[in-house]
Amino acid sequence: MPEPIGLAAFDLSCQRGSSVIFRDLSFRLAPGEALLVSGPNGAGKTSLLRQIAGLLPLAAGRLHLEGAPPDAVLPEFCHYVGHANAVKSSLSVSENLTFWANFLEANGASLTRALAAFGLTPLADLPAGLLSAGQKRKLALSRLFAAPRPIWLLDEPQTSLDIASVKLLDTAIKEHLETGGIAIVASHTSLKTKFAHKLELDRERVT
Repeated sequence: MPEPIGLAAFDLSCQRGSSVIFRDLSFRLAPGEALLVSGPNGAGKTSLLRQIAGLLPLAAGRLHLEGAPPDAVLPEFCHYVGHANAVKSSLSVSENLTFWANFLEANGASLTRALAAFGLTPLADLPAGLLSAGQKRKLALSRLFAAPRPIWLLDEPQTSLDIASVKLLDTAIKEHLETGGIAIVASHTSLKTKFAHKLELDRERVT
């Protein structure tokens, strides 16, 4: 992983159509820190992650990478795992990971490690369409290792996972933080991750 970087948000606002989802959100994450984003449905948890990933525009405010080169582009430092698993059913488990590694230009990424991270090695040659919901979620999360990025944006990452797999997820986040990575996790349920910061969104405050 490159030199650790930080992420700062200043007075972020999100608007969808005529509705303001949230406004004036600010936070700063140093290398090795995690942020838990919570709140009811519709409060903007997913929208915030997608803004950071460059998939939604900012209505106001700005995002800044701290310690990165002046020409750095934030989305290129992020790995976003959203609600959809983005799994191609006709491809095998390993072919799905190979696709993402190539698409995200993961130089020297280890597919062996990616398969092992959530116990998918025995399923490497199985068509992804035959996987259970939990296995598809683990395949989606394995992209974090097939194409490493310093900033993880995880939207309800434990959805469909069993208890053992949630423990693997906790371990993966912990090790990512120990190497200087950043994790921003939107979740309704608790993880054992040590969150340095917490941000609770409240839809009622912006209507």
